[in-house]
Amino acid sequence: MSARRKIQAVATAAAVLLGLAAAAPAATAAPTADAVTNAAVPANDWLRTDGNKIVDEAGNQVWLTGANWFGFNATERVFHGLWSANIENITRQMAQRGINIVRVPISTQLLLEWKAGQAIRPNVNTYVNPELEGMNNLQVFDYWLQLCEKYGLKVMLDVHSAEADNSGHTYPVWWKGTVTSELFYQGWEWVTARYRTNDTIVAMDIKNEPHGTPNDPQRAKWDSSTDQDNFKYACETAGKRILAINPNLLILCEGIEVYPRPGATWNSPNTNPDRSPNYFYNWWGGNLRGVAEHPVDLGAHQDQLVYSPHDYGPLVFEQPWFAGDFDKESLTNDVWRPNWFYIHEQNIAPLLVGEWGGRLGQDARQDRWMAALRDLMIDNGIHHTFWCLNPNSGDTGGLLLDDWTSWDETKYNQMLKPALWQHNGKFVGLDHQVRLGGAGATTGISLAERYADGTDPVDTTAPTAPGQPTATEVTATAATLNWAAATDNVGVTSYEVLRTTSGSGGASVVTVSGTSYRATNLTASTSYTFTVRARDAAGNISAASPPLTLTTPADNGGGGDQGCAATYRVTNSWQGGYQAEVTVRNSGTAAIGGWTVSWTAPAGTTISSLWNGRLTTSGTSVTVRNEPYNGQLAASASTTFGLTGNGSGVPTGLSCVAS
Repeated sequence: MSARRKIQAVATAAAVLLGLAAAAPAATAAPTADAVTNAAVPANDWLRTDGNKIVDEAGNQVWLTGANWFGFNATERVFHGLWSANIENITRQMAQRGINIVRVPISTQLLLEWKAGQAIRPNVNTYVNPELEGMNNLQVFDYWLQLCEKYGLKVMLDVHSAEADNSGHTYPVWWKGTVTSELFYQGWEWVTARYRTNDTIVAMDIKNEPHGTPNDPQRAKWDSSTDQDNFKYACETAGKRILAINPNLLILCEGIEVYPRPGATWNSPNTNPDRSPNYFYNWWGGNLRGVAEHPVDLGAHQDQLVYSPHDYGPLVFEQPWFAGDFDKESLTNDVWRPNWFYIHEQNIAPLLVGEWGGRLGQDARQDRWMAALRDLMIDNGIHHTFWCLNPNSGDTGGLLLDDWTSWDETKYNQMLKPALWQHNGKFVGLDHQVRLGGAGATTGISLAERYADGTDPVDTTAPTAPGQPTATEVTATAATLNWAAATDNVGVTSYEVLRTTSGSGGASVVTVSGTSYRATNLTASTSYTFTVRARDAAGNISAASPPLTLTTPADNGGGGDQGCAATYRVTNSWQGGYQAEVTVRNSGTAAIGGWTVSWTAPAGTTISSLWNGRLTTSGTSVTVRNEPYNGQLAASASTTFGLTGNGSGVPTGLSCVAS
């Protein structure tokens, strides 16, 4: 909000403050005033971070839940849809339906044109938008910012591409043609300086979906170098130059596409783009594995940093994790946690999923993925902006239907609405003085109203400790644990199972959503101690449960029920090396909780890397045990693990033992 309107809003708020409690004694009652404040609520709407949370200037926790509206990034250089619908109607509807922040894709080329005084007259329907008559596209943008102030909306700018291009996001890096890296930074500096006192714009998403693989002429990497193609360095540089002008802005750093596996480097060959042994793959912008080793450093303004992955479903691309059965837990363990969710769990920084969404009701897997991600974000308070408002997004569709006026009510109600910030039946905005939806809004409240009832959404209360685990179905290599649920003032979202081996000071941790866990990969005749901790959506962790200590029985030689079978297949080979895939199938009639595959390798053959399994070698004897996420197999179900090796030859003595 501009400084002038802030003063007016605060003055109005002061006049009604004394009557607020009497007017709305219950949290469910709508306040009588349209703008309220108190001494604990700041006059400005700037945001910062606190661990994995985003808070206002007073430390009140907020939740950014919004949507994308593209067009300024494209060749039209203005919001799409203004050829059919009125700009104020669309903006008002977004606010009234609970969207509290809008991510606006732009291009560096557009910023440089505006900087040079080269704003163009866009092609908009002035019969539908008479208020835009005679405006250039920069004036249209400024007018829209005023509408956002009017309706309590906040804005995030996103450099979607270097050049103004409808498909510019497909180019992997942030420079292209005449748009150099330095001009990329200068574009950010110009737009920051222009709006530095306007707290309608609260966040800057440095670059949309940097990506590329080692086979590409240009690709984004993530390390601690100052190389031009290191996006971590580019995000730091842009972020620091922005914050030198306005230290109050949130800086969003997206992920990349690939990241080297352990033992590989950015110079390692990409021997198989579909199933690379040297790199972890993910969605464009969705791979934030590098944060663990190379976190973004914004110096004195580190509390303005937000990491921003993107994630999509199978209708956008058939990722490997959609090929078999999957659910929220498997996606969390196999995809989200290793790529970005760990950043939230380890309290490193907040997450904002900048793009998610898609078509609904066309593919059961797509619907299942979208619901799973939605629930993960709700359970953990992860910020997000839905892709997208536009119905002309080819692979996802939009929240609006093709007439740009009607809403896709099924998609909105089933997928987006449950993930929008709500309090006592009202949508919550990010403006302290203006209700989300504007003056007289009945569906939304302001941030000041959210806190006026004296309740505090910042959850600092940890859950109670879970009950002591009990063990059943104990074998030489596995045991099933069960425990009594913990309680919490808001709600428990997950449990951490800690396992300590006798004589070892370390502990292994796995996270599960329920109150049971099948521990596998145990060793016969070994003492183990298990404890369980509960975690809530705010990241609070309980005290550990009372411990359970058990000793696995001696191995009887049978190794379990022999209810699995393994198939070994060489999928690729080259001079001096090969790649293989092993399929493990439950050959029994009951579910199994784990598996161990063994074989004898040909003399002179060594395994250089292995994924989706845990490798142990002794001479020519090779043993692979399941990971925690792929050990449980229903009858007839299967999973795979892969490997690369040096040498050649076919293994002998292939066997599989279930546990």
